Amino acid sequence: MDDDSEPEQSSWAYLPDVCLRHVFHWLDDRDRSQAALVCKKWSWAMYSGSLWRSRTIIFYGRPSRARTLEFQSALWYVKKFGKYLEHLEIKLSNPYNTAFTQKFQMTMRGLLSHLGKRNSRLVSLSIKYLELDRLVWKNVVRAQFIKNLATFLKRMSKQLDYLNLKGARVTLEEGCELLNSLTCLTNRSFISEINIEDFFGLHLPVYSSSLFHQTMSKFHSLAILTFNYNCISDELLDILREHSAHSLCTLNIKCHIHDPHGQVVWGMSWANLAKRAPKLNVNFFFERVVRHDQLARILLAEIPVRSISLRSCYSSDPDWIMRPTLTNLLPAYWHVLQKLTLELDNDHELLDDELLQLILSCKRLLFLKIWAFLSVTFMERLLQNRAERKCILTTIKVRIYTAQQETSEEDRLLRDIYRKFKNLIDSELNYFVITYPM
Repeated sequence: MDDDSEPEQSSWAYLPDVCLRHVFHWLDDRDRSQAALVCKKWSWAMYSGSLWRSRTIIFYGRPSRARTLEFQSALWYVKKFGKYLEHLEIKLSNPYNTAFTQKFQMTMRGLLSHLGKRNSRLVSLSIKYLELDRLVWKNVVRAQFIKNLATFLKRMSKQLDYLNLKGARVTLEEGCELLNSLTCLTNRSFISEINIEDFFGLHLPVYSSSLFHQTMSKFHSLAILTFNYNCISDELLDILREHSAHSLCTLNIKCHIHDPHGQVVWGMSWANLAKRAPKLNVNFFFERVVRHDQLARILLAEIPVRSISLRSCYSSDPDWIMRPTLTNLLPAYWHVLQKLTLELDNDHELLDDELLQLILSCKRLLFLKIWAFLSVTFMERLLQNRAERKCILTTIKVRIYTAQQETSEEDRLLRDIYRKFKNLIDSELNYFVITYPM
């Protein structure tokens, strides 16, 4: 008997559009292109704007056969789907010669020009680790790139809400030119988040620049600001208090040994800002700034410090000791500190008692990460206090440094400690502890 009925279609043919777009969301460009050839419905789904709202474009510095078309594909994507973009991230991986940076600059000129003309949705832009102070950037190429980026930021200034230029390493004048681009149209900007960590070149005392202060006074709704301590001054804190106190909630501050950090900042300036910005939390990240006299100039009691990360990074100063910082400085934040990270390599100084006392005094401390020379019994004492509810830690990550190459005995003790507190650890803690021969 002849069957004239149409052949049975796959269940994929009846998949609702919203489900099809969700499947496409997990595919890379190559697979999406292949899927779009299946039928008209799938081709139509691939051109849905929801698939192209976020994009990360990586330019690899080291050449390879698989990466020869990366510059062309970046431009192709922007021309094809750039109008849908809301979040764009550009990554520059290890630019190794001047020819590459010149090609990158030319590609970015076309990319930014096309986006500036066709896109009206972009709210987030990230271009990290440009390192424009490296010799691979010729002066003319560097100047042209900054000019193109400034023009683009000016066009996007009314809609852009997040800008990340971490690691750009520009001069003071170039940096202020880029930031001022966000305020060219209205003489003020309502962008809410800016990351300018390592934005300025090394050794620049940005805190003393009236040009920088004038630039920052044009931002009127900052919620999150990430930057270096060499930008901090009484003037900057007053500017933030005057223009962004109603919105400001987070300051992320990096202090590196090579950045100027000897300026005097008054506690009253911090107190006035904290009073006007009651939601404010400050997170400090110290790199090789470890001496007590250095930290005492920075960690003032009036600052609402939520997080402190202090890394000694094999400090070359043989005389530095950590004990005064643990006993005199950090306890000032007993009522606000929630996260503490210490990576210390001073094998001459055992700090078990001081660390434990600090942890117990910080009533809101939730996260603890310590890499240091400690005794294994420190962990037993810490967990015992946690079991007795004398602290509220939820994350404990510890690397116990030891000068011995053989750690079998310490490892056995750690296993015994884990078994003793297994129920507590498994039910309430994000816990990771190891020994590490130095």
